[in-house]
Amino acid sequence: MRLLIVEDDPKLAEFVARGLRAEHYAVDLAVDGREGQNNINSYEYDLLILDLMLPFINGSELLRRVRQSHPSLPVLVLTARDAIEEKVKHFEAGADDYLTKPFDFAELVVRVKALLRRTPIERTDVLLFSDLELNRLSREVRRGDKRIELTGKEYALLEYLLSSPCRVFSRTMILDHVWDRSFEGVTNIVDVYVRHLRRKVDDGYPVKLIHTVRGVGYCVRESEPTITPEAE
Repeated sequence: MRLLIVEDDPKLAEFVARGLRAEHYAVDLAVDGREGQNNINSYEYDLLILDLMLPFINGSELLRRVRQSHPSLPVLVLTARDAIEEKVKHFEAGADDYLTKPFDFAELVVRVKALLRRTPIERTDVLLFSDLELNRLSREVRRGDKRIELTGKEYALLEYLLSSPCRVFSRTMILDHVWDRSFEGVTNIVDVYVRHLRRKVDDGYPVKLIHTVRGVGYCVRESEPTITPEAE
């Protein structure tokens, strides 16, 4: 899951981003409405966390533009404006949730998870494919009766692949969705993590689920069982 925070208070923005990254989300930051608009037009996000008092383009106007260009993008307004009139106004303008500052980070996380579960694309709490199961609530992954321990990035990668089984995801799509905009690591990071994931998910199983489509990218699908010749 990739989130965008548009917040002009750098300390608050970094605090929220750090906490959400610890929850295994990829997070981008924008310090004003104009930068937020550019990010939304350039990248695919699963959730927008939006302050209202922003330079250049205020949060109310950015919310209006987002609803025109990205009507299904969940928006959580995070602001110091706590008047009932403000809440009603922004709910009517298209906000999906409204949280006032100061806030408890645990409550923010719960609200983020709730919004991500009710996006228009059918998002179930459990993703199932073949004998592989990913539980979005507990963040537990199992293959058959075996629990698979994954790192945060491995989990995010598997969740993305499982979101559309049999669909081929390019390396660029994966990098944009699983890693945030600030990533400046090795160029083959997607290939490295797919190898890690494949070892944990597929090694020891006759049916392989994580596949490379040469020259295109990666997908989750079933392979034919690997037949091991009987010893003579």
